[in-house]
Amino acid sequence: MFIRAFIFGAVLLFANVSQAQTAKPTPTVSPSLEQRVADLEAYVNNSARGSDSGNAKTASNISGSGPGHNGWMMTASALVLFMTLPGLALFYGGLVRQKNVLSVLAQCLGIAGLVAILWWAVGYSLVFSRGSPIIGGFKFVFLRGVDAQPNGDYSYWVSQNVFAMYQLMFAIITPALIIGAVAERIRFAAMLVFVGVWMFVVYFPLAHMVWGIDGWMNGVWNPRAKVTAIDFAGGTVVHMSSGWSALVLCALLGPRLGFRKEIMAPHSMVLCMVGAGMLWVGWYGFNAGSALGADGIAANAFTTTTLATAIASFTWAMLEYALRGKASVLGFCSGAVAGLVVITPACGYVDPTGAVIIGIVAGAVPFFACTKLKSWFHYDDALDTFGVHAVGGTLGAFLTGVLATARVNSNLVGTVAAQNTLANKLGHVLWLEQLKAIGITIALAVGASAIIGTIVKVFIGLRIAPEIERQGLDINEHGEEGYIVSG
Repeated sequence: MFIRAFIFGAVLLFANVSQAQTAKPTPTVSPSLEQRVADLEAYVNNSARGSDSGNAKTASNISGSGPGHNGWMMTASALVLFMTLPGLALFYGGLVRQKNVLSVLAQCLGIAGLVAILWWAVGYSLVFSRGSPIIGGFKFVFLRGVDAQPNGDYSYWVSQNVFAMYQLMFAIITPALIIGAVAERIRFAAMLVFVGVWMFVVYFPLAHMVWGIDGWMNGVWNPRAKVTAIDFAGGTVVHMSSGWSALVLCALLGPRLGFRKEIMAPHSMVLCMVGAGMLWVGWYGFNAGSALGADGIAANAFTTTTLATAIASFTWAMLEYALRGKASVLGFCSGAVAGLVVITPACGYVDPTGAVIIGIVAGAVPFFACTKLKSWFHYDDALDTFGVHAVGGTLGAFLTGVLATARVNSNLVGTVAAQNTLANKLGHVLWLEQLKAIGITIALAVGASAIIGTIVKVFIGLRIAPEIERQGLDINEHGEEGYIVSG
């Protein structure tokens, strides 16, 4: 009898606990018709719904992510991954010699996997959870709590897991850009170790400072930012950090065997052109996607990206034609990538005229950086990562401070960029704030990369043996060949 009573009581208790666990919370006050219409307007305008405010008394019938904005951001995420795999891999792969093409592809793939692991474990949290002005916290480690609900700190209509994957693609391509400066002579293991440490010391802190909601240099969204700079899609975070780090690493490695003595022409301009085209297409996700919604700001970024890229490509090739008598495919490709780099921090903040100005400057300045600086200083930046990404990214960050206007982006209203126009550019404070961000970025990237690179060089070794370099990295580092001709 006692046993039966015990079983009955246990079953009853279990039923009550189960009911308590599955019971839904008492619904709040239903939204009025006016509030429901306002929520729809907020969705169309990519702004906050009524229930997103801290003192909201009513719920929303649109409580999760918005399908249109979410769909665009998933597409943009795929486009940014497309930039690295296969875009950057083929662009860089075509520019190296035939015996090293697979080494570039393997490094791109290896970095993609390594960074994805770091991003899942702690990287996303260190960048996009609240913490200090320098680095985020541990709220989202192992992507805990990163689900289909939006994170209102960054977007009201995009699922946080989609946002996290979008930002992962940025984290992947940034260190992959460094490959270009050290191609054909760095050890595969050394590259992975360098990138793993570099992500914690350079990328995660810099991305938080620029894009984190409480970041030190987030001049748009953090009212307490000490440096009120702006960077729409990654001029400082992506291009400057990778480009300046690449210069340091290629200096630590030294030049390739036969540099300035042997012809080291690209083995396939066809692959280079295909890769450059993929980068251009994928960059729409990079730039227009940084609006974090399918809205007017994304449309402006799409427009300015197109104009600046096309004009920079044409400018670079025409400079070649004027100075050398031939406009090369490599020139068109290099100009396009330079245009994409320089417009990146500005694309959501400048108008079409600003984009045209950026396109012309982007085609000219990196051209001279790639054709003159290397011959003056004799550094072996194999695929011009420094000339395009460091010089171009620095140029773009500064020009953003000159050309940004609140007319095309209402988020700049109330910031130092609100009254920024060409007419008062020399007296306006924004370009000074951009210079501060440029200085901090260069100092962090150069200093940290020098330390990390030196440690890796001492304990692991950065460079492959001379006999391996002569034979090629593909067969020695990866046991494969890019091209096998039979018969």
